[in-house]
Amino acid sequence: MELNSAIPIWSQLRDEFSRHITNGSWPPGSKIPSVRDLAQMVGANPNTVQRALAELEREGLAFSERTSGRFVTDDEEKISLSRQGVFKSLTDQFTLAMKKAGATLPQTLELIKQQWNEGESHD
Repeated sequence: MELNSAIPIWSQLRDEFSRHITNGSWPPGSKIPSVRDLAQMVGANPNTVQRALAELEREGLAFSERTSGRFVTDDEEKISLSRQGVFKSLTDQFTLAMKKAGATLPQTLELIKQQWNEGESHD
């Protein structure tokens, strides 16, 4: 994971961990790796990882069990809403960049179709 110095690390980690939940790599009800393990994986301070995970809990995407660790929520609706938020954020960023570059909507849609189809041929 590459970190952006302009955005707080805990926020970037929260977004990354949220992506694991919304894309299914951390399935509903699954155990989330420990703070120590995540800190080693991402090369961050454990306190920073702890803050990111606490935010996931606040958002309802994760919960703690006192002696067992943290788990992904079983609430599929919460996960779906989070997934839609991720999609919206990515779409907003992409749309703004394309508009700034001077692309029209038809050009943008055609490029998306091409990229989408190219991605399918590599799967």
